[in-house]
Amino acid sequence: MKQFKAFTAFLLVLACSGAWAQGYPSKPVRIIVPFSPGGATDIVTRLVAQKLTDVWGQSVIVENRAGAGGNIGAEAAANSTPDGYTLFMTSGSIVTANQHIYKKMAFDPAKALVPITNVASGPQIIVVNPSSPAKTLKQFIDSARAQPGVLNYGHAGIGSQTHLAAENFLYTANLNITSIPYKGENPAITDVVANQINMSTANIAAAIGLVSQGKLRALAVTGKQRSPQLPDVPAVAETLPGFENVGWFGLMAPAGTPKEIIDKVHRDTAKLLDSTEMRARFYVLGMVPVGNTPAQLADAIRDETARWAKIVRERKIVVN
Repeated sequence: MKQFKAFTAFLLVLACSGAWAQGYPSKPVRIIVPFSPGGATDIVTRLVAQKLTDVWGQSVIVENRAGAGGNIGAEAAANSTPDGYTLFMTSGSIVTANQHIYKKMAFDPAKALVPITNVASGPQIIVVNPSSPAKTLKQFIDSARAQPGVLNYGHAGIGSQTHLAAENFLYTANLNITSIPYKGENPAITDVVANQINMSTANIAAAIGLVSQGKLRALAVTGKQRSPQLPDVPAVAETLPGFENVGWFGLMAPAGTPKEIIDKVHRDTAKLLDSTEMRARFYVLGMVPVGNTPAQLADAIRDETARWAKIVRERKIVVN
């Protein structure tokens, strides 16, 4: 009799969860962005939010919660009710590197957040002010080597994708340059434009407009090859053979969010990412849409976490 009751309860849960997913969303959905407006994570999120609003017939609201290399926004998402009405747009490093960098974190990304899909990926771009004496990446490297510790670079916060892209570059080039953290990449880029700092490894989506306007000088892109959007800008690998650093942006949800809702968000997002319009819009931003499955994203996060653990340890990137 007990087994029959347990089985009946199990069927009831399945039926309710299925009905819940079919009626989802029945009210506005928010997507937490862990950086300030204007950066690549924010740009990607607003593109997706606009299209999901059209698909679902419910408002998808972007909420910026910046600070601590993305940890503040990630923690807010992790502590939200797992009902599908709070989603989280992560940049890859938040869930693959921050747990190795920050000694004290109020949540465990591997346990508190569940993957939905990798939305888009793309390289970063090394930019300086147009008045910089460095007109090529080699000139910048030579200048930095001639004055160790004098030059500086800005990024979206310790552990952010733009920070780790710079650290990867500095490690490969054997450079000593001072790190200046911001609460998002857009403020860092703004200070490069204002000639307040020397360099930034920005995501292409956040910097390409300023490069086109002549307000930033692009020295190199961090992908294996040149970016089609910036064919005259060399890849870092042309100066430092073998170098590559590609970022990604993915949707996640608080742990405990029903699988049916996770699957629906994945299906709807992957479908809109596969449209000609979205591919074209991401192309302009120097990125490609992905739309992989939750399981595929989980595997990628696991592999990347192990890789960043090694780099963080060797670079001694630690926040107490």
